[in-house]
Amino acid sequence: MHIGQHIEKIFREQGRSVKWLAEKLSYDRRNIYKIFQKESIDTALLQKISILLNHNFFKDLAEEKPPYDL
Repeated sequence: MHIGQHIEKIFREQGRSVKWLAEKLSYDRRNIYKIFQKESIDTALLQKISILLNHNFFKDLAEEKPPYDL
């Protein structure tokens, strides 16, 4: 799963603005667009985003089938 794209999808479905998320995270708007481009993300940041968007991204990642056999 490309986590940045997944965050952006949930974010857009909620009708939030980039300005809103940037203000909540105390980030510059350009950094929000960079998050959407990331294939992986720091867990502390993912936790903050999960809380702000009221969506458990950790669960989504855990339920994803890995691209390889374990």
